[in-house]
Amino acid sequence: MGWFLVGLLGSLNTRICTANQVENIVTALIDLETTFLKCLDTAGHTDDPYDLWELNEVFPTEVVDDLLALNIGPGEMDYSIGRREINNDKRNYFDVGRQTEFPVCRNVAELLQAPATVAAIEKKFNLDLTGTFLRIELTQDTDGFWLEPHTDIGVKKFTMQIYLSREAEAGTWGSSIYKDSQTFVRNVPFRSNSANVFVPSPHSWHGFEPRPINGIRKRLIVNYVTDKWRARHELAFPEAPVQPA
Repeated sequence: MGWFLVGLLGSLNTRICTANQVENIVTALIDLETTFLKCLDTAGHTDDPYDLWELNEVFPTEVVDDLLALNIGPGEMDYSIGRREINNDKRNYFDVGRQTEFPVCRNVAELLQAPATVAAIEKKFNLDLTGTFLRIELTQDTDGFWLEPHTDIGVKKFTMQIYLSREAEAGTWGSSIYKDSQTFVRNVPFRSNSANVFVPSPHSWHGFEPRPINGIRKRLIVNYVTDKWRARHELAFPEAPVQPA
């Protein structure tokens, strides 16, 4: 708790706040951390077809409201080949600039960088994230989007997809899970403020089977990546690897 609050409250030095405003900010930050750690404790799990966890009530409702209100993109995307890298110049991250511009980006990034949070993630998913870097992407997929099966292996050591959208049809927008590159298993449920987590491996095949998207499919994709990650501008703290408590 201490590191998380110190990091966030440091931003208050750049603005004038009343005592009540400071109290409200501190309360909101504590709620953010408490809510996230609780969702880890209550996560569901399946090993079909590989280890996959489902988290519910990931953030306080007010944080989801702020994330959905972010005025970032989505811009015109090319969905022709089913790979995100074709749109690399249009993708949006909670990088240093976004954190400066949008407090909710900074708050979420600080939460996921905090040693206590990293330690809780390591314990829950049996990981060692020492020396990895936090990467958070805001995706805003529209009709025509699809994603070919892939595994995330390599420099990604942890993947969490946090679903945000609240459209009436959003329940059908969950990611697709595969047994292998050719064998579709199911689409996971899409519920606002829920998430699925997996540890990338040769078996963690996932993607997005083509289907209608009548609205904008908003998610956060959270990764911890090794120091081999080349696109340093995408990182939340490019000069600071995570340090578990």
